[in-house]
Amino acid sequence: MKQIESIDDIRAAVRALRSENKTIAFVPTMGALHQGHISLIRKAHKHADAVVVSIYVNPEQFGPNEDFDSYPRRLQADLNVCEKEKVDLVFTPDDAVMYSSSVNYFSIEIEELGDHMDGASRPGFFEGIVLVVNKLFNIIKPDIAVFGQKDIQQFQILSRMVKEFNHSVELVMAPIARANDGLALSSRNAYLSEEERTIAPALYRALRYVEKQILDGVDKPELLLSHQKDELEAKGFQNDYLNVYSLDRLAPVSQLKEGNRYILAGAAYLGKTRLIDNIIIDF
Repeated sequence: MKQIESIDDIRAAVRALRSENKTIAFVPTMGALHQGHISLIRKAHKHADAVVVSIYVNPEQFGPNEDFDSYPRRLQADLNVCEKEKVDLVFTPDDAVMYSSSVNYFSIEIEELGDHMDGASRPGFFEGIVLVVNKLFNIIKPDIAVFGQKDIQQFQILSRMVKEFNHSVELVMAPIARANDGLALSSRNAYLSEEERTIAPALYRALRYVEKQILDGVDKPELLLSHQKDELEAKGFQNDYLNVYSLDRLAPVSQLKEGNRYILAGAAYLGKTRLIDNIIIDF
């Protein structure tokens, strides 16, 4: 395994792999790797001959009052994980490498797809993600890129970016990795206190309850969702959103129609920790 910090060097290393007729799978991360990231790396191995992982905490996707400064950074531990998982190349740029100039003449704008869910709560978040992933795709030029379903709005937006920007990369979505009690694994789970950690799986249980009712035939889930929001607040959550969204346009849906696919998604704060989760529903 090679750790590489510069764009020229990572490009040269990828070219060397391609000279051996190897296909390249790419897993972009912000580090603080956990079992969820490991599942992405293992899925990447199944889709290509060589795996490249990036570790970069992207400042462009953090708002002014978000946790950029406190976001967990454990580079050596992350490198140990990558080596154990037989990653070929680890790209670890800094801000000067990724954003060489303090003056930007171009910007990313997202129409409609970022209006709801996390996009509504975190202005500029997906613009920052699209910007950095677009850069990383141009640098690595992978055949495959693997992302997790936990960030399903991100996956759908990046899928559209790939189509509109004509990237020659196939996106693969890996299922959500969960703890034994159902909590979706996340680097931010480290912020939870011991008591909060015992409460946190209630978000997933709320989604599962609504999912069951929908699959049993409820096509107007507004009251169900309202009730579950109340239940979560009673447990100590501060709700951000809990709703059903169209899979393609990521817009709220009040009535479900047979034969369509939907995202049942929720986000809530527990203490200072923001938790997100989702379930894809075939109605």
